[in-house]
Order: sequence, then C-alpha cells, then structure tokens
Amino acid sequence: MAPVSTVSRALARSAAFRLPTNAVRAMSTTPAVCGSAASSTFQSPFKGESKTTRIPDFSKYKTSGSSTQNALISYFMVGTLGAISAAGAKSTVQEFLVNMSASADVLAMAKVEVDLAAIPEGKNVIIKWRGKPVFIRHRTQAEIDEANSVNVASLRHPETDDQRVKKPEWLVMLGVCTHLGCVPIGEAGDFGGWFCPCHGSHYDISGRIRKGPAPLNLEIPEYDFSEDGTKLIVG
Repeated sequence: MAPVSTVSRALARSAAFRLPTNAVRAMSTTPAVCGSAASSTFQSPFKGESKTTRIPDFSKYKTSGSSTQNALISYFMVGTLGAISAAGAKSTVQEFLVNMSASADVLAMAKVEVDLAAIPEGKNVIIKWRGKPVFIRHRTQAEIDEANSVNVASLRHPETDDQRVKKPEWLVMLGVCTHLGCVPIGEAGDFGGWFCPCHGSHYDISGRIRKGPAPLNLEIPEYDFSEDGTKLIVG
C-alpha cells in the first residue's frame, strides 16, 4: 500500500491542474468562429491569461463568376474536340474511297477482247479477266448434241444448254470450281468436260456439275460478240 504522503502529493497535483468551472462553461458555450470572422478571443484556463486566435478570411478568394467561366471553358474544349474529330473522320473516308476506287490498269482489264479465229474447233483457251481464269471452248456439233441430250431434271443445278450459251458453238465460263475455288482441268472427267483435281468435281461439256461436291454449275460471266462475230468481248 502506498504511503500517505505519496497519495497526498498526487491528489494535490491533480487539483492544481483542475480547470476552473467558469472556464469549462466558457469553452463549452462559446461557438467556433469561421468564415468571414477576423478573430476570436477565449479565456485561458489559467488565471490572468488570455489568448487571441486569428482565423484567415477566405472571402476575397471567392469569385462569383468562377463557375460560369469553367462552364465556358468546358464548352469550348468540347466544341474544339468535336471539330477536330469531324475533320479527321472526313479525311479518313476520303482516303478510303480513293484507295477503293479502281486503278487505271484494273479499268483497262474490265473488258477483254478475244480473237475467235485463233481458237480451233474442239479446243479450249484460258484467258485472265479481272484476276480470274475464263474458259472459252469452241465446241463441235457432237458436243452440242451431247449437251442438249441431257435430262435437265436429273441435274443437281438444272440448266439447259441454251441457257448457258449465246451461240451453241461457243461456251464461255469462269474457270473456278463452285466448291472451294480451285481451277478445273479441261477435257477431263467422267463426262468429257472439266474435272476439279482438288476434291473430284466433274462437269459436263456444258459446264454443269454432274458428280462430286460442287453445288453449282460453272458460272457464266458477262460477255458478248462483236458486230462482225469475229471477236468475243468478256466484261
């Protein structure tokens, strides 16, 4: 147990630092001063002492037109970015259209003329048109009769020979297999027409699919004959 003298000294020390009742009341009832007040005074808990606390006045930093000015700056930035974006989009579209337009060499190949006198009867020739092979066959009368003798109703892609030619002796087709785009071989296959070596599609002398995976007949491109009938114009 602590000696009596020690306890007495502790009680005396706590009593010495005890705040006066009036000081406590003043601190609890005096409101804090903010905003535009320049200063505030409160009594020190120690007798005979006072202290003045100065609170800065921030009113001069407040500007009534600051929010309006910020809004104007925001509108200006948005408008500027919109104008720049529109100009960039226009330039991009123009460049895209220029690049997509056909060049002079492509336009020159839009139509191809073929001298028919250079193709003997019963022979094929292959020309290149718009990057694709075109088969031209000068058919014999026996081949024409064979093409017309086929039962169209039995074909996978029903077309008569008359629907595929403008002149019976001249057969003009795109040399692209309708299965996966390989180039068939002429005068081959089970039907004496064209055979695709990639997946085994067989076409007859009219270019119609007769056997294999190809779903359609060989495509007929746009073509015509010259007025004197000596030239074939593809395209």
